[in-house]
Amino acid sequence: MSTTISKDFAPGLMQHNYFTRKGLKEGIEFFAGRMKGRMLDFGCGAKPYRSLFTVDEYIGIDYENEGHSHKNEQIDVFYDGKHIPFPDEHFDAVLCTEVIEHVFNLEEVLKELNRVTRRDAKLLFTCPFVWNEHEVPYDFARYTRFAIESLFERNGFEIVEFRKSGNFITTIGQMVCLYAQESIYPVMKKIAPLRWLYKILFMLGPNVSALVLNKLLPANQSLYLNNIFVARKK
Repeated sequence: MSTTISKDFAPGLMQHNYFTRKGLKEGIEFFAGRMKGRMLDFGCGAKPYRSLFTVDEYIGIDYENEGHSHKNEQIDVFYDGKHIPFPDEHFDAVLCTEVIEHVFNLEEVLKELNRVTRRDAKLLFTCPFVWNEHEVPYDFARYTRFAIESLFERNGFEIVEFRKSGNFITTIGQMVCLYAQESIYPVMKKIAPLRWLYKILFMLGPNVSALVLNKLLPANQSLYLNNIFVARKK
């Protein structure tokens, strides 16, 4: 099985989302082997992590809204945001990456996911703990582990594995790059030589510095980038 994914979702040190995308890829890859049978990719978009999974059937579903364009994405089924158009107990597994922060009615969605999954189905989710507002105005929440556990327990699931990506140091490095991408790059990109200077000063510099400091200083994950977890249907 090829595990090649788009460079947008496996960025290098010269890109502004290096730490968050690196952590997501590593976490999803770590848990991918738990997913078996018929899998639903909920909020699939371009299915960026499709190649990391070996399942019998892979179906992508998404909700069409104004948060971002779905042009050139690989969506198999659109749904209305209320009812997932599949019968009860249809899926053995669910993947949902960086979606639930955009879902206002999350408990309704969890009830629907419970309906369309079989008993003991595994669900692999990711969602940000620290990130800027994005896909506005459809950006509604940031979740702690404790909120996630409560929400899923109330809707027929239990969290069986949980992983944080990033820590204090890499999150700070990531935020420097994100700030630069939003506030400095729009000015510097207008002049070609400054684009390279920008990449070195505001992408490579913070990313490498955070990597080095992360090796030298004590680890602390009370501040981190993403939640990556596996839930099981009870």
